Amino acid sequence: MAVDPRQVLAGVLTVTMFVMLGNMIKRDHFDSVEANQSGASSGNHDNVETNHAVATLHRASNGPWKEDDLDLKRCWTKPALEEEQQSEGFVTFSLTNGPEYHVSQIADAVVVARYLGATLVLPDIRGSKPGDKWNFGDIYDVEKFVRSLDGVVRVVKHQPAEISARNLAVVRVPNRVTENHIAENIEPIFSRKGNIRLATYFPSVNMKKTEQKSSMDSVACLAMFGTLELQPEVHEVVDSIIERLRTLSRKSDGRFIAVDLRVEMLEKKGCQESGAAGAKSCYSPEEIVLFLRKIGFEKDTTVYLTQSRWDSRLDVLKDFFPKTYTVESIMPVDKKGKYLNSESSEFEKVIDFYICSQSDVFVPAISGLFYANVAGKRIASGRTQILVPANVPGSASAADFSSHYVSKKNHLAYSCFC
Repeated sequence: MAVDPRQVLAGVLTVTMFVMLGNMIKRDHFDSVEANQSGASSGNHDNVETNHAVATLHRASNGPWKEDDLDLKRCWTKPALEEEQQSEGFVTFSLTNGPEYHVSQIADAVVVARYLGATLVLPDIRGSKPGDKWNFGDIYDVEKFVRSLDGVVRVVKHQPAEISARNLAVVRVPNRVTENHIAENIEPIFSRKGNIRLATYFPSVNMKKTEQKSSMDSVACLAMFGTLELQPEVHEVVDSIIERLRTLSRKSDGRFIAVDLRVEMLEKKGCQESGAAGAKSCYSPEEIVLFLRKIGFEKDTTVYLTQSRWDSRLDVLKDFFPKTYTVESIMPVDKKGKYLNSESSEFEKVIDFYICSQSDVFVPAISGLFYANVAGKRIASGRTQILVPANVPGSASAADFSSHYVSKKNHLAYSCFC
């Protein structure tokens, strides 16, 4: 007789919950002892930090929620434009591959234009399919972008007529481009050609901060965290979905979890392999269920998934967390025609990115740039409960799964905000 995998998982979860109960009873005792002793020694900073994180978790019946941190203040000042360094050339580029890439592409383009003293041309937006193309203003607020860079980089909304593809030199730019790279590889081409088109590539999706300081740090911080804002209509759609999710989350005081989980990614080779020390880059719906239950989230928790349309492989999530939704199931009906039922998924990606940036808890089931740049936006706004799935035997504390970007304060955002 065939065995339903969900019945097996249910049995595993039942046994797991009994084990967890015993562990939590013991842990409550030991945590209180360790908290009392933490002030006795200044040599174990990590333990003090972890105990503080555990203390801020709500261990009420509705789950281990954590209050948002205080808003950080920016550590940088807006640089001034130096007219004597301005050139007559232009820097053009396109935004590609989704909002998690847009953030980095904007930062690199602004840094390059500032270094060269060039004028930045407002980018268009390209989708993954040939012919997918939007104006910047279809998704982002044009006036906010131009205004934020006023006095830093000159921006024009349209490419001058005299500039064509024939007299634009295409230059590949590594993400998080450095001044040395610009001086050695980009400036000579710009000097010869006068106008360039940037194509950003990503040798790494790591967004850890570096100790190396640069005169362009303030420019990069401004570009990454102070220029992109959704245009009003898209902003309204995101706000309406978040409001709906909070309304559905009455038992948890309006709080909800956003999980970056896309089933098509699970089939790729990178998701089937484990890295160093058994670390995984992707987690299945079954593993996410075990993870969320293990750290204390209850059955009535509201969960938002970045999977746009329901897939039968997600049924296990719905079985254990009935309030699990995709954008298709929760978007206002009058908005679906424009933002969901089009041939391109560009709007869906943008909506997911901004919902994950504003949820009470973010769980990246898939590693990569989406996780890294959502983490940056969350850190900048004080929403630091980012829980990364992992196999940590004998632990049921959410604090043990806090993203290293937060627990070690090693995200680039911590270079921009204090």
